[in-house]
This record gives sequence, C-alpha cells and structure tokens, in this order.
Amino acid sequence: MAQGVREQVSAEEWALRVNLAAAYRLVALYGWDDLVFTHISARVPGPEDHFLINPYGFMFEEITASSLVKIDLQGRKVMDSPHPVNPAGFTIHSAIHAARHDIQCVMHTHSLNGVAVSAQKDGVLPISQQSLFVLSSLAYHDYEGVALNEDEKPRLVRDLGDKVFYMLRNHGLLTLGNTIADAFLQMYIFEAACMIQVRAQAGGGELIPIAKPILEGIQKQVQMVTRGLGGALAWPGLLRKLDRVNPGYAD
Repeated sequence: MAQGVREQVSAEEWALRVNLAAAYRLVALYGWDDLVFTHISARVPGPEDHFLINPYGFMFEEITASSLVKIDLQGRKVMDSPHPVNPAGFTIHSAIHAARHDIQCVMHTHSLNGVAVSAQKDGVLPISQQSLFVLSSLAYHDYEGVALNEDEKPRLVRDLGDKVFYMLRNHGLLTLGNTIADAFLQMYIFEAACMIQVRAQAGGGELIPIAKPILEGIQKQVQMVTRGLGGALAWPGLLRKLDRVNPGYAD
C-alpha cells in the first residue's frame, strides 16, 4: 500500500497543511476565489526554502491537506505528487518569500472588490474603521502585465518593503502573515475595506474621510484591539465554521 502524505511529513508540516487547506476553503467560502486561479503559499518549517501551494486545476473548495504540493523557490516539486503546479503563478509568491523570511504565508486574491479599488488612482481611502487597519501597513505596486516576468521581482520586493497589506494595481490584493491565520484575517479586513469603499462610492454622496490624527494613531490601536492583527483569535472559530459547512480539508 502506498504511503500517505501524512506519514511522509513531519507533524509540523502536517499541521501547516491542514491550516493551509482550510485557508483555501475559507477563501472560497467567503467568495474571494477566482475559479482555479490565484494562490496561497506557506513556508514549510525547516532549513530548506520549501513551500506548500495548491494543486493547479483544483477549485479552492476542494483542496485538502494531502493534495497540497511541496515546491522550492523555482516552483519545482520537491516531493512526489500526482498533481500539477503552476510555476508561473508562483512568481509573485517566490519573490516575496525569498525577501521576507519573517513571514510564513502569502495570500493573493482577485476579488471583484479588491480589483475595483486597485484600479482607483487614490487606492484605499480612509473612510472606514477597516480601512484604517489596512492603511497602517499598506504598499502599492503598479501593474506590469500578467506576473510572469522574473525581471519584475525586484520591483515587487522594493515596493512591498516591510508592509503586510499589498495592493497590486489593476490586479488584486495580497497579504502577508506570520501564520496562515494572520494572512487570512488580514485579507478579511482588506476585502472588507474595499467592499465598503465600493459601496460607499456607489451611494453617490460625499464621503467623510477619517481625521488624520486618528489615522496616525491607528498602529497603536491595532495592537490593542486585535493583538497586532493576530489571526489566532479568530482562527479556531473559522475552523469550526468550516467543519460545519465544508469538512474534509484535513484529509
């Protein structure tokens, strides 16, 4: 009998796989997925630069811990898997993972609200409480076409700097997290800020910007309210929700 994936990896990697598969399914549950496109990647514990990513062609709601594919920084498989990967889709992720060893997870979406705001010249506006959390650590990167060009990587890294919210102009949203839970919570807030902005603009009335002193003090408030935007607070509840509506991610 062939050995299962769980028996081939460490306990730490298996736990990472379970959380990453859950994140994929939660992205689908909240409607941020784009069929089989976009990716969430996570660094595998250990000295090697190895990462987990979705099997290309799977819907996000189908992904399991065992189906995730382990790859290197070039997008090549480093563990046997019957599933294909999309090395070109890993271009953005590999650039960020190579430069930001402080983060474990990179989450990228093409949500309609996110793309809509990314196409606006002024980007995220300070018009909601959610937007303030985003603006406390937000970077922008101008569109250079479909992200397949290796030459774009240095500019992706330069524009990101040390931020954890990243708006790719005319393209979508990206978050970085010390954990998968952190990256997910940050994407939830990012998406909410964009949705609120699009709806507020659609109302046609004059928008009320939040006062600059409040914006300047938001970083300290973030630490107080969300423990530094730590996803650990919300993650157990999200997993319970997923267990009710779409179980099986831990297979």
